[in-house]
Amino acid sequence: MHPIERLRYVARASGAPQSVLVEETAAALASFVDDPQALVTACRRVVARQPASGPLLWLAARVLTAGDPRSEVWEASGRIHSDATSCMLAGHLPDDATVTVLGWPEEIGAALARRGDLRVLVIDVLGEGNGLVSRLVQSDVDACEVPNSGLGCAVVASDLVLLETNAAGPSEFLAVAGSRAAAAVARHARVPVWLVAGEGRLLPEPMWTAVRERVAPEAPWLGEQEVVPLELVDQVIGPVGAESVAEAFARCDCPVVPELFKGGVF
Repeated sequence: MHPIERLRYVARASGAPQSVLVEETAAALASFVDDPQALVTACRRVVARQPASGPLLWLAARVLTAGDPRSEVWEASGRIHSDATSCMLAGHLPDDATVTVLGWPEEIGAALARRGDLRVLVIDVLGEGNGLVSRLVQSDVDACEVPNSGLGCAVVASDLVLLETNAAGPSEFLAVAGSRAAAAVARHARVPVWLVAGEGRLLPEPMWTAVRERVAPEAPWLGEQEVVPLELVDQVIGPVGAESVAEAFARCDCPVVPELFKGGVF
């Protein structure tokens, strides 16, 4: 596929797995590494057209600040491809627990399919709940679809709430609509909330602010995603396992690159 066609694919494929988007983007960016100005333009294009993707922003930022962009593009892509977050989550989930999830989160869905001892309550956000339930049932997991109206009751009946993010800053994270309500109910009911944040999802404040400015709708109650305070999260599950929020962000390795947001908020 021609590099420009790969970039167009990334622009269109908003519902594709993050690992696929990163792999396709890496292949496209590798064609521009010998032309610094073209590389900057290509990275800006990727970030502008997939503004809610932390991994793509992380990839672009690392490539643009690397001494050897050619090596870095494949190094970063490889880290996303080999991300162990779903395996870590599967290993940390408590035995025989009832878990609430929203929609069809990529990493969470993969982890739950590995655990046949759980009961999973899937809130039908964006019409994706039925798909995840079917996938889990095929893996012999006890899963039940719950309408949006039952979100609060499902959370209260759970031992754990799992939320997933594709982009997070030091005090907030982006998640599917309904996540803030689920986290707030969980906090009131003293149900733990775990945030699943795979490789490349944690961003430094300036990069997160730029993402937030681009993706936050004027009427947030109408968006498919929403911003949730990290203070509602008990721990973060990522590539190295379970950590506190502070510990997770201490590992944040996304460079700050103002050039990625031409005309942006920097």
